[in-house]
Amino acid sequence: MTKVVVGIIMGSQSDWATMKHAADVLGELGVGYETKIVSAHRTPDLLFEYASTAAERGICVIIAGAGGAAHLPGMTAAKTRLPVLGVPVQSKALSGMDSLLSIVQMPKGIPVGTLAIGDAGAANAGLLAAAIVALGDPVVAERLEAYRAAQTLRVLEDKLP
Repeated sequence: MTKVVVGIIMGSQSDWATMKHAADVLGELGVGYETKIVSAHRTPDLLFEYASTAAERGICVIIAGAGGAAHLPGMTAAKTRLPVLGVPVQSKALSGMDSLLSIVQMPKGIPVGTLAIGDAGAANAGLLAAAIVALGDPVVAERLEAYRAAQTLRVLEDKLP
């Protein structure tokens, strides 16, 4: 069984359609992760407990996806010393720009690594989390290098009509 080292949290069940891309990448790389719905607005006590206990539970990095007001990544970062990667989930109202700006505009002293809006951002959050884990895990480092080499090979083998 793979040790859980990445936490993937999101504000609601509807965010899973985006956040599953982070889980898919981590699964492909053999990086242990957990997923949980943690709402900054509806379950603030759960958010504080999750973030403040993550390091002692063995989590190395947290990926937090949120849409709309998107307070989850920033509030998570405020309650943990771990790196937090924010994924803006595309919203209906402003196509994710509201989410992006809410996550990226953190005040000095509480950093959140902010990725692209939507599926690409979630997948890249998985890759970035794996890269962080790889700093101390040579097996994950090797898998990440192989993943990137395979990606390069696919591009080099592509043919145009």
